[in-house]
Amino acid sequence: MAYKDLRDFIRKLKEEGELVEIEYPVSSYLEITEIADRAVKAGGPALLFKNVDGKEIPVAINLFASYKRLKMALEDDPDNIGNRAAKLLKPEKPSGFIDKIKKLVELKKIADIFPKEISKSKAPCKEVVEEPDLSKFPILFCWPKDGGRFITLPLVFTKDPETGERNCGMYRLHVYSKNTTGMHWHWHKVGAKHFWKAKKMGIKKFPVAVAIGSDPAVIYSATAPLPEDVDEMVFAGFLRGKPVEMVKCETVDLEVPANAEIVLEGYVDTEEFRFEGPFGDHTGYYSLPDFYPVFHVTCITRRKNPIYPATIVGKPPMEDCYIGKATERIFLPLLKTQLPEIVDMNLPIEGVFHNFAFISIDKRYPGHARKVISALWGMGQMSFTKNIVIFDKDTNVHDIGEVIWRWGNNVDPKRDIIFSEGPVDALDHTSPLPFYGSKMGVDATRKWKSEGFTRDWPPDIEMDERIKRKVDQIWDELGLPSPIKKPNPWSWGY
Repeated sequence: MAYKDLRDFIRKLKEEGELVEIEYPVSSYLEITEIADRAVKAGGPALLFKNVDGKEIPVAINLFASYKRLKMALEDDPDNIGNRAAKLLKPEKPSGFIDKIKKLVELKKIADIFPKEISKSKAPCKEVVEEPDLSKFPILFCWPKDGGRFITLPLVFTKDPETGERNCGMYRLHVYSKNTTGMHWHWHKVGAKHFWKAKKMGIKKFPVAVAIGSDPAVIYSATAPLPEDVDEMVFAGFLRGKPVEMVKCETVDLEVPANAEIVLEGYVDTEEFRFEGPFGDHTGYYSLPDFYPVFHVTCITRRKNPIYPATIVGKPPMEDCYIGKATERIFLPLLKTQLPEIVDMNLPIEGVFHNFAFISIDKRYPGHARKVISALWGMGQMSFTKNIVIFDKDTNVHDIGEVIWRWGNNVDPKRDIIFSEGPVDALDHTSPLPFYGSKMGVDATRKWKSEGFTRDWPPDIEMDERIKRKVDQIWDELGLPSPIKKPNPWSWGY
């Protein structure tokens, strides 16, 4: 059953003991960040601050900051979601009458996930229509050296000025005044593509709408690395099992989720750029200030008593790490449709998702690992991955100890490491040029004679299975404590 809106999800978290409401007065200037950071690193609950800066608008944070809460938000295990998505992209051909009926049912379900427009009179986000004044909201000043206050969980809606195709992305907004913010569009993002296309077409005021606070499937979808031609609101409908209700804006030709808490309407001036940042980012470092477009807010619509959702990023682990791990599991089956030799993938949180990818493959021919490395560097956001390490299928890539052991023992640096140059993540502060730098691929698989390895590759040390079974049977009689099985650190079970 899909959540109606953000507050419906918050109610569910409270029922499950996953939310703490805080009445104590706190400041949006640094204090909420410090509290939320300590809470997430201790495995704590979601937080709802009800007395922030003396304002009557509560701040919700860490809503997705655990495996259990992420699973609750998506209403399914991320692995299951990925398998369902892959099945839709690669459907099996029905073999009989019953199979054909089942396929018709599946197609009907697909049709039912497309967003639908509702009237303004039925949209909760239209309860109040007012002049822009961002100072009314408890917008966070996150870290001491930040350039100002930032809206950190915005759903930014634009349309391709040529095709009219919708995009929804999550791009932070640096608040400059009561009605202007920065628009942090990286070059590689679809929002930036729409902006530059509009500028080229001579459109001075490019329409933008920003929704703050929606149901969790919509919020997650804004972060998902979808292909450019896939509408995030369709994907949200797929996740929630029913269409997202959209409503037209008051002053721009855009639609936003009707269940939003707050909506900022306006435009980005294609001739205006301003220093945005610094900002304490998910890399654990401050992203340095740079010139970005300016968003002018011309109208605000909202609920009468809105909730202001926020997130903070910084040194991992933080809330975005859990969102990123969900993305890893959801998109792994889709990745396998292109590269079926892939067995598993780990984007470790310490690598902040674009620094490391540990991949296990079913190696079938000489140079197979290098082929996979090259293929991944040519696929969407995987192209930004700075270090890709390929292992054999029997390696648990989620066990960092095993990863380092295999890497150290299976790699001859001169033979097994390849370097490439190309686009890198905009937040990579090590590249000599912005957006462009080097990457490393490592073949940590066992080497074959057909790959030029002329020596014998030694086998792994493994105990005889018969002896292992016998020791299992007599273990309790030995008077020894039960061995602790090392859990998969990224298991979604709870």
